[in-house]
Amino acid sequence: MTAQLEKLVSKSPPALPGPEISVIVPTLNECENIAPLVDKIAEALEGEVWEIVFVDDNSSDATRDAILEFARTDRRVRMLHRIDRRGLSSAVIEGMLSSSAPFLAVLDADMQHDERLLRDMLARLRGSDTDIVIGSRYVDGGGVGGWDTERQGMSRFATDLAKFTLHVSITDPMSGFFMIRREAFYGAVGRVSKRGYKVLLDLFASSPRPLTAVEIPYQFRSRIHGESKLDSLVLLEFVELLVDKTIGRYIPARFIMFAAVGSVGVAVHMASLALLLFAFRESFVAAQTVASVAAMTCNFFLNNWLTYRDMRLRGFWNILRGLLIFYVVCAAGLISNVGIASYMFNEASTWWIAAISGILVGAVWNYAVSTIFTWRARS
Repeated sequence: MTAQLEKLVSKSPPALPGPEISVIVPTLNECENIAPLVDKIAEALEGEVWEIVFVDDNSSDATRDAILEFARTDRRVRMLHRIDRRGLSSAVIEGMLSSSAPFLAVLDADMQHDERLLRDMLARLRGSDTDIVIGSRYVDGGGVGGWDTERQGMSRFATDLAKFTLHVSITDPMSGFFMIRREAFYGAVGRVSKRGYKVLLDLFASSPRPLTAVEIPYQFRSRIHGESKLDSLVLLEFVELLVDKTIGRYIPARFIMFAAVGSVGVAVHMASLALLLFAFRESFVAAQTVASVAAMTCNFFLNNWLTYRDMRLRGFWNILRGLLIFYVVCAAGLISNVGIASYMFNEASTWWIAAISGILVGAVWNYAVSTIFTWRARS
C-alpha cells in the first residue's frame, strides 16, 4: 500500500469488512425463485461474511423488482442489470469481476443446485490449496434427479466428449455449481471464450496451468418455478466452445460458423438460380441478381440467429438497418472475391486455386466487416 493510500485510509471512517464469499446467480425471468433462494443461501452461510450478486439479463417479468426489494434493505444482495447481452457464461464472468471476495461461487437461480453445500465448499477451499470445489452429479452420492433416459444419455455424451477433447479429468465438467478461488479465476479469465453456458468447462480449458479440483456429490433437483433457459441452440454453443478451445487460436469459432452459414447461402443461391432460369425462364442477369439477394438475405438471418446470437439484432428497424449494411458488406466482398480470383488466374494459377483464393478472401472480408459494422450497428 502506498503512503498516499495509507493516508487516505487512515482518514476514512471505520468500515465494514467486505464479503469473503460472493455467490453469483444469473437470472432470466426467475421472479418466484428470488425470495426463497435468498433465504436458503442466508441460512446455508449463516455466520459467514457473504454476498449474492444477481446478474439479470433484462428479465421481462418482475425478477429485478424482487431483487431490488432485497437489495434496498440488505447490502449483501446486489444486482447487475445487463441489456442486449445474453448468456450464462458471460453473466457469471461479469458477476465475478464485479466482486472483491476471495471466494466466488456459482449457483443457478432455479434452486436445482444444493445451496447447503456452499459452507462445505468454502471450508474445503479455506483448508487447502485447492483451486476449485465442484458440485458433481457423477461421483458416488450424486445424481441427476428426474431426468429421463434421453437427457441422461445426452449429458453423459457431452461430458465424455468434453473430457476427451479438452483433457479435463473431473467427472462433471459440465456442472454449473462450483466455488473457485479468486486467484485461479483471475488466471483463467483473460482467456475464456464466454460462449454458451458451461463456464466451468471454459475456465478449466482457459487456465494457463492445470486447476486443482475437489468434487463433492449433490443431487440435481427438479425445477419448481420458472422455465429452463436451455434452448435448442445449447448443443451448438457447446460445440462452439469445444472448437474455440481446440482450434480457436488458429481459426475463430465464430468464423467457422460464419463460413458454415455461407455454405448454406451457396445452396440457396444455386437453387434460386436454377428455379428462375428453368422454371420461370428469366434472363441470367435477372436470375443471378435475385439469387444473390436471396442468398445474402438467408445468410443475414441465419447469422443473426446463430453466428451472432450473443449480439443478435432485435426489433424491425435494427434488423432492417443490419440487413442493408450486410448487403453492402457482401457486395464489397463479392468485388474482393472476383478481383483476387482474377489476379490469381492471370498470374497463371490453376483455375480452381484462383477460385478458392477469391472465395476465402471474400469470406474473410464479409466476416470481419460484418462483425465490425452489421452486428455492432446498435452501438
